[in-house]
Amino acid sequence: MAVFQFINNQFLKMDWLYELIEALVVNVFGLSMTDRLGASIHFFIYDVIKIFILLSALIFMISYIQSFFPPERTRRILGNFSGITANILAALLGTITPFCSCSSIPLFIGFTSAGLPIGTTFSFLISSPLVDLASVILLAGIFNWKIAFAYVLVGLVLAVIGGTIIDKLKLETQVESFVFANQMASGEEEVLTRAERIQFAKDQVLDIIKKVWLYVLLGVGIGAAIHNYIPESFISSILGADKWWSVLVATIAGIPMYADIFGTLPIAEALIAKGVGLGTALAFMMGVTALSLPSLVMLSKVIKPKLLGIFFAIVTIGIIAIGYSFNVFSYLFI
Repeated sequence: MAVFQFINNQFLKMDWLYELIEALVVNVFGLSMTDRLGASIHFFIYDVIKIFILLSALIFMISYIQSFFPPERTRRILGNFSGITANILAALLGTITPFCSCSSIPLFIGFTSAGLPIGTTFSFLISSPLVDLASVILLAGIFNWKIAFAYVLVGLVLAVIGGTIIDKLKLETQVESFVFANQMASGEEEVLTRAERIQFAKDQVLDIIKKVWLYVLLGVGIGAAIHNYIPESFISSILGADKWWSVLVATIAGIPMYADIFGTLPIAEALIAKGVGLGTALAFMMGVTALSLPSLVMLSKVIKPKLLGIFFAIVTIGIIAIGYSFNVFSYLFI
């Protein structure tokens, strides 16, 4: 247990980095950690470096695994199953595709056009931006392993339930006709060498870092401001753990934003430090990653309003239920 705790503190929470940045702020910048400015600068530098270190390492490992599952192989795997089994597999495969909600939509189109049931493709569409393997490590680094695994589990459950409901409602007519005409190529699958897989993983790291760096900086900046400049009493009055409406407000507040889990984690971390319930903070994260307005606009181009409304309702209700459940759980057991 002591060895595991040491690894967790030094490699995930990066206590060594925390102390290094503290020395930088105090000895080089001449600031105090008890002052707002000093604490904010420390929060920003420490979280940015920690997130990018973890993100680069995790994306490399996940992308190497992902190189074994190109879209055509994924389609073939899912095509061999049906019903809830296919939904579970689609949700699990979504965890190894580190995409934001907008990036997942082209794959959704490809899978649907290839003949996969729309319930299966929606399980993938919900899971892919909401849960990925990197989020487990990052959540554990910021919170703890229990919360990390619980978040991933409820995210997968939401994806499976959402896809199953859509499948049972037989809503194929609610998908725009051009989607079915846009057939996915089914040529011979390219076999990559080990060197090519490593290069693919490196390219993915650079590509994803280019896409998310701004959201990470914005997220950490907002988190630093919340952590050090916004009074705890103000945040608690709106999103406090004792407020019944907090999860609703957090979910709705996340919808107009556009970011992935890496940009929202620092905000959630700062909110919890200010007394916001765990479930409320996670509901905000889920609202941003799964229900962002840009992704809904893109999705509206490939599915009709009825299906879009059902998808929105299922995911929103699911997120709210998860948020309240986490608040109750944390109140009783944490």
